[in-house]
Amino acid sequence: MLFLGPEIGEKQDAIREIRRGLTRQSGSAPEETSFYAGETPVQEMVSVLRNGSLFADTRLIFIKNAEVLKKKEEVEPLAAYMAAPQPDTTLILISEATSLAKGLETPVPAGSKRIFWELFENRKHEWVVTFFRRTGYRISEEGIETLLELVENNTDALKRECSRLMLFLGKDAVVTGGDVEKWLSHTREESAFTLFSRIAEGDLAKSLESLHTLLMAKESPLTILAGLTWCFRKLRDYLMLVESGTTGDTDFRKIGLASSKARKDYAAASRRYHAAAVDSCLALTAEYDILIRSSGIGLETILMDLYVYKVFTV
Repeated sequence: MLFLGPEIGEKQDAIREIRRGLTRQSGSAPEETSFYAGETPVQEMVSVLRNGSLFADTRLIFIKNAEVLKKKEEVEPLAAYMAAPQPDTTLILISEATSLAKGLETPVPAGSKRIFWELFENRKHEWVVTFFRRTGYRISEEGIETLLELVENNTDALKRECSRLMLFLGKDAVVTGGDVEKWLSHTREESAFTLFSRIAEGDLAKSLESLHTLLMAKESPLTILAGLTWCFRKLRDYLMLVESGTTGDTDFRKIGLASSKARKDYAAASRRYHAAAVDSCLALTAEYDILIRSSGIGLETILMDLYVYKVFTV
C-alpha cells in the first residue's frame, strides 16, 4: 500500500483501521515494524519483509519517508518484493509527498494507493467544531480562528492541540480566542509556526535551534517548508493590508489573523521583509523543497540550515 500526502491525521486513522482489521482477522494484534528510508538499507528492509514472524500470525510493516527511495539499487529490490509479497505481511509505504519513484508505484494496485490531502479551510473549521462538540466542550468563532492560526494544517496536530487545551479548561464556559492564545502559545511544541516567529524576531540562533528541535523530532523538512510557505503567503497578505491602510480588527480577521500573538509576529516580520523580499523567500522555499526532494536524507539538515541562513540574508 502507498499512503501519501501531507494530511497526517487522516493517514493515521486509516492505519488504525487496517490494524483493527488485521486484529479481527487473526484474533491477535499484528507484529509491527517501522523503517525510515535513508536510515535503514533497502536490502535489510527486504530481508525482514521476506522472513516471516515467529511470534505473530500477521505483520504490519511501515517504510516512512519513502520519497527518498529513488536510486535503481533501492527501488528494484523493494519493487520486486512488492510484486510478490509475503501473504502474512501488510506493507505500507508512507510519504508526505504525493508520488514516489515510478518503480515503487507500478506494483501497487490502484485501490491500494491513497493520497491524503491537506484540509481546506472550511473543513478545518468544521473539524474543530465537531471535535469540541463530541467531547462536550464549546468554542467560540474567535477561538476557532485563533486555534487554526496556531496549529499546523493537519488533523493530527489539531487533535493533539485541542486535547492539550482541554487539560486547562472546564466544560462550563465557552473557549475564547484569549483562552486558546494563553494556553497553547505558551505550552505548544516547536512547529513551522514557532520557527517563523523566530525568523520574524530576526534571531538566527534561535531559528536554527527551533529548526534542529523539529528535525530531531523526525519532523519532515518538506512539512516544515510547507508551513513556512503558508506563513510567508500570510505575510504577503499582511503587507498588502498595511499598504492599503485597512488595518482594522475585521480586516486582520479576513486574512486569518485573529490573535494578538499572530499580529505581533507578522508586524515584526513586516519590519524585516518588504513585498519583494517576501516573494524572494517564497521562491527560495520552493527551490529548497525541490533540492530536498532530489537529495539524500543525509543532506537534509545541511540544506535546511542553509535555507534558514538564506532567509535571513534576503
